[in-house]
Amino acid sequence: MASTFMGLETARRGLTAQQSALYTTGNNIANANTLGYTRQRVDLQQSQSFPSVGQNAPMIPGQMGTGVEAGSVVRVRETFLDTQYRSESSKLGYWENRAAALSDLETIMNEPSDSGLAAAMDSFWESLQDMAVDPQNAGARAVVRQRGIAVAETFNYLHQTVSAEKADAKNELGVSEKAMNTLLSQLDQVNKQIGSVEPNGYLPNDLYDKRDSILDELSQYANIKVSYEASGGNALAQAEGKAVVTLVDDNGNALGTLVDKDGVHQIKVNHNADDTAVDSISIGDTVIDINNFNSTGKLKSVVESYGYKDENGQLAGIYNDMLTELDNLAYTFATEFNKVHEEGLSPNEITDGDQAISFFADSESGSIGEREGFASRITISQDIKNSLDNIVNADPSNPTLGDATYVSKLADIFNNNYDYGNNSEQSNFRNYFEGVIGSMAVSAQEANKMTSNSATLQQTVDNRRMSVSSVSLDEEMSNMIQFQQAYNASARMVTVMDEMLDKIINGMGVGGR
Repeated sequence: MASTFMGLETARRGLTAQQSALYTTGNNIANANTLGYTRQRVDLQQSQSFPSVGQNAPMIPGQMGTGVEAGSVVRVRETFLDTQYRSESSKLGYWENRAAALSDLETIMNEPSDSGLAAAMDSFWESLQDMAVDPQNAGARAVVRQRGIAVAETFNYLHQTVSAEKADAKNELGVSEKAMNTLLSQLDQVNKQIGSVEPNGYLPNDLYDKRDSILDELSQYANIKVSYEASGGNALAQAEGKAVVTLVDDNGNALGTLVDKDGVHQIKVNHNADDTAVDSISIGDTVIDINNFNSTGKLKSVVESYGYKDENGQLAGIYNDMLTELDNLAYTFATEFNKVHEEGLSPNEITDGDQAISFFADSESGSIGEREGFASRITISQDIKNSLDNIVNADPSNPTLGDATYVSKLADIFNNNYDYGNNSEQSNFRNYFEGVIGSMAVSAQEANKMTSNSATLQQTVDNRRMSVSSVSLDEEMSNMIQFQQAYNASARMVTVMDEMLDKIINGMGVGGR
């Protein structure tokens, strides 16, 4: 039969278990505002019933409960919500960075405005129209020269500023690479600490929280998949094990392992030979061609902003595309304007003979040079800088007088359609530039919309996650009262058992004395 002191032991176990629950509740309340903390609970379990099964077990009608015992202190967390949050975090990281890059580009281009490239070209066209009214007017020719200089300097400024933004994006690539590798090293250290604690039969909940915070931060840079390996030894069934982090593409296919039992496989961004674009991404010894790096996140977005070589070997990316469009526009405009200008006659040519004077030139070669980078080098030719009388104002068929009709041909260049060397439909300069700006605006609008959507989805998932894992002071206060009353009841049980034992020990066998 059961021991006389069995009731005391049952009450003692109740006291101990409820005390452990109260301690855990107090820890939750203390960490209510701790970032990354996951609320914890004590897993209360029935202790082994009496008697246990065996040949020598006493013959009594059924088993008797022996109380409660505190099992493990576990975190209240749902892995599915963590996976959802990290998936949305990688999308938000991608779209936030893309929206920021396009916003910077919109600020640089500053269109439509009174100080952008379109306004500078319109002013140049208006100066040509004014010169057509009086082709022999030196003041009108001076305005044409100055407005031409303004157009060239605007091209120079835009190209240089976009190039500076591209250089900043390159620096950001290095920062992102370093940040990812730092997080991976931290994750590996936490993994090792967890691996040294779990085999001893403990649950390192604080280390689990720290690891989850690192994984949350890492997820904004790329799409990751997290699995776990058992630590072995005497690890409890609830032990999470050591995290294995794999970088995956948007279809869930593995691109490379970032952290496993062997440690960290650092990520590295590899540039092409000219150091003008990203060529590949390395994860340890695994090299991934940039065109196959389809892992949504901040890293991919920064690569797309800075630039990369596409499948055809051409430079691509937000800043590269804009630089190319500026080069196409500047090169085509300068080439076509020079063609008409070189065919006309200037006052100096009338005096000294036909010299085929160019209006625009390349600042490095003195003539129209290579298309690539031309927007940064376009300038007014030295002949035009030297003398206003080198600006054409007459047709070769009428060399003695200024010809308004021929000056109008220069102005008509703005309205003629041209091929800009990028397989696009022919259009005039205004329409082409409007198309470039319009395309940029649409991309920026899409990026802003997707950023808003991603932020909303991430916040929704985070709210659901917090409803499960965060500390609710109202709930903890309710639990505290519940555990306190259970503790008091167990204490009262000890008193009752003490009174019963006192009666048995001191009161039995003294009747009739």
